[in-house]
Amino acid sequence: MLRLPQFKMEYPTTVEDAVALLAKHGDRAMFLAGGTDLLPNMKHGLFEPEVVIGLGAIEDMKGIRKDKDGSLHIGAMTSLTEVARSQLITEAAPALAQAASVVAGPQIRNMGTLGGNVMLDTRCQWYNQSHFWRKSLGYCLKKDGTVCHVIEGGKKCVAAASNDTAPALMTLAAELHFLSPSGEVALPIEELWKADGTWNKNVGPDALLVSVHLPALSGPHGGAYLKLRERNAIDFPQLGIAARLGFAEDGSIFEAAVAATALGPRPILLQSTTKLLAGTTPGESNFEEALLELCAKAHKQLSPLANIPGDETYRKRMVPIFLKRALLLAAQP
Repeated sequence: MLRLPQFKMEYPTTVEDAVALLAKHGDRAMFLAGGTDLLPNMKHGLFEPEVVIGLGAIEDMKGIRKDKDGSLHIGAMTSLTEVARSQLITEAAPALAQAASVVAGPQIRNMGTLGGNVMLDTRCQWYNQSHFWRKSLGYCLKKDGTVCHVIEGGKKCVAAASNDTAPALMTLAAELHFLSPSGEVALPIEELWKADGTWNKNVGPDALLVSVHLPALSGPHGGAYLKLRERNAIDFPQLGIAARLGFAEDGSIFEAAVAATALGPRPILLQSTTKLLAGTTPGESNFEEALLELCAKAHKQLSPLANIPGDETYRKRMVPIFLKRALLLAAQP
């Protein structure tokens, strides 16, 4: 049986107190949201904090509301279950509701939070193992070692981003609000990640994600999220595709966004989506032609690595299939 190491718990009641506690303890401390990822990783010896700062008592970090401008404010400590079931999110951001609804299983969604999923650590089949297992292989670049077992001779960690909600939030142009000892920061979500599996974020571990903001969308729109995994519960994604389409009054598409996760260290937003789909109309030949071209580009651009369970060749073959399915679902607002 894997046991948790000893650590001290702190329970701040404000975001300011939480950030102050982390500043006080430095790299000896970590934030705890739902704990569904942090605590298992601590059992495996992947994280070894002496102080754990629980965020569950900070009420300002919970809940979903619609602001006067039509935008949505989601507290980072809002549970994934609440996100999945929220009528506000289901109507305004269906891809996000769908993504939240397929994270792990019901018990984990009850505990896990939106903020925790956004800030999820990268995963790799050579890293997310017991200490005994990792030691037998000489460890890896991400933890205690100097060798990448995914890419022979690799000098940069390629552990995979595995957060289901990330691509959905990227298609929605979400904005993330952080508080750190340096002050408040509002960051467009596409600027959060970098291609480094060791730490794939452009904010430091001392930055606390306080809330997620979704801008109001003009006109009818549709969205979808599809997830490839071995089982229909518990498993992290082997591939995740989110799609969003915005429609003009005549039913044609005027904007589109597609993003993918579980490929490399960062989620990817496809840049050519709107250019290819704008002006086409679902159900007509121009949409079908553009869809085929987009799927071909995605198949060429998105290349999974052997960093998580699941054959990477099969995962790559699924890219255009899941992309087409997601866009067809999004085309039904």
